[in-house]
Amino acid sequence: MVIDKEYYEMIFKRKSFRRFNDTLRLSNDELRDIDEKIKTLAALRNDIDVKYRIVKREETTCKRGEYCLLIYSEEKEKFLLNIGYMFEQLDLYLASKDIGVCWYGMGKTEESEYENLKFVIMMAIGKGEPNEFRRDYTKCKRKETREIWSCISGFEAIAEVVKYAPSACNTQPWRVNYEKDKLNIYRTTKVKSIMPKDKVSFYNSIDMGIFLYFLELTMQHNSIPFQRILCEEEDNAELIPVAVYNLERRGNMFI
Repeated sequence: MVIDKEYYEMIFKRKSFRRFNDTLRLSNDELRDIDEKIKTLAALRNDIDVKYRIVKREETTCKRGEYCLLIYSEEKEKFLLNIGYMFEQLDLYLASKDIGVCWYGMGKTEESEYENLKFVIMMAIGKGEPNEFRRDYTKCKRKETREIWSCISGFEAIAEVVKYAPSACNTQPWRVNYEKDKLNIYRTTKVKSIMPKDKVSFYNSIDMGIFLYFLELTMQHNSIPFQRILCEEEDNAELIPVAVYNLERRGNMFI
């Protein structure tokens, strides 16, 4: 996977926009740039067909932003992980252009299908002022690192960054266990949320794709080589395996 180094810096700038400045407008050039950028997003799984549409907010039930990016996908295994992984790249890229984003999970559109693909989720987007973006990322409300990671020794710097990944209703469903040069990534089903119970698994699976991208971006920034293996999920488990990252080490150093 090729990582745009600027994306890493945007981890500390991006935020989920709850309010957009209605006096600002995206230009046609900016809309074209968004369209072109989406075509370059790296997929978690290349065998899943994904489409998108950019429409005026008024064409949806969303109340935020100037436009909405409607995301459609083939419903294959890991398709929700794939959506989160791909489009978080866009979230970070747009932060570098002072364009605000909000993953808008409960939004609806009249077109529930597009080119035979099912609607999955939308992202509200709109122009922002530079001072509207995050200035101190540590003020985000996040769980303590020890609640998310076990056996963290040697990975403190990574853990402190990746926990700032966005998630539906800030549920932060990711759990990580580090052992023997291996990171085991899980999705916990023990989350408290205002979301309807039947929607939690759906949106938290997208969240896990976002988290995997944050993790890979941060490991590559820190020159930690890895091999990713996606797991078969066990729906009845309290901790559902999502992925395993095998890490390369030389002596006491990662290579």
